[in-house]
Amino acid sequence: MKGGEHKRGDKRMKRIAVTGAGGFIGHHLVHRLKRQGCWVRGVDIKQPEFAASDADEFELLDLRVADHCLAATKDVDAVFALAADMGGMGYLSFHHARVLHNNALINLHTLEAARRNGVSRYLFGSSACVYPESRQTDAQVTPLRESDAYPAAPQDAYGWEKLFGERALEYFAAEYGTLGRIVRLHNIYGPLGTYAGGREKAPAAICRKVAMARDGDSIDIWGDGLQTRSFCYVDDCVEGLLRVMRGDHPGPLNLGSDRMVTVNTLAGLVIDISGKKNLSIKHIEGPQGVRGRNSDNTLLRETLGWEPSTPLEDGLVRTYRWIESMVGR
Repeated sequence: MKGGEHKRGDKRMKRIAVTGAGGFIGHHLVHRLKRQGCWVRGVDIKQPEFAASDADEFELLDLRVADHCLAATKDVDAVFALAADMGGMGYLSFHHARVLHNNALINLHTLEAARRNGVSRYLFGSSACVYPESRQTDAQVTPLRESDAYPAAPQDAYGWEKLFGERALEYFAAEYGTLGRIVRLHNIYGPLGTYAGGREKAPAAICRKVAMARDGDSIDIWGDGLQTRSFCYVDDCVEGLLRVMRGDHPGPLNLGSDRMVTVNTLAGLVIDISGKKNLSIKHIEGPQGVRGRNSDNTLLRETLGWEPSTPLEDGLVRTYRWIESMVGR
């Protein structure tokens, strides 16, 4: 097949729509798909912030509007549904109604539009935020398995709407025959991601703070810094998305690293990368999310024979150097 030629149901997915293509993960995914020779339509309410999209078409569409979703999913084999109103804890902790409303509309309208347009494969970008808060109260948390999502009790609206999106796709797949795939993303980080403005996540925020600090200063960390997370580099995330979409597993799969570190450790790694010898950490009040979260990758390994492998130190070097170059402008 060449150019725009395609065959519905082909696992090679020659014509693809990526929603959320103006965002961090979506932008990287579009770039990778183009390298593989796919025809790609990027869709978002905004253009990518830091680099032009490689998409063959980039449509500025508000996916809360049903007709916009019909246009977004027209004449494609597959949809990577990554569009979402989201951010770090500083955003999600204070915008429950907005997040729930916007994302529920985006998810339902995009899914229904894909059904009406005959899309054969559909991947939903879910989140580790679906897991019950009660399983994440200890910094030394037991890694979360996919089956741990129920009985459901996520921490906030973002987790609830992601669970709803998962169930909607499962019901659509059962009733209409769409090949649905679900990934639960665990703290994805890397270059070309939001690093300021309130929606940034911990790795980017810490990189920005360290890059902007003078040697001898301190950087602020919310809480005592002993809360734990695992962090997955964006290239591993994109590879996982492609493998899950091509695969045959119908249920949710974790997509993240299973190496857990404290936020203090994360900050220390970034400080070491910066070369600033006398930079210290100041703990202040602020939203921390759950006390501990880590990904159990057993099912991912069994299903795909693969898991994320980029060492945290390597990914942070690339991320820090990019953010350092941005704040230094």
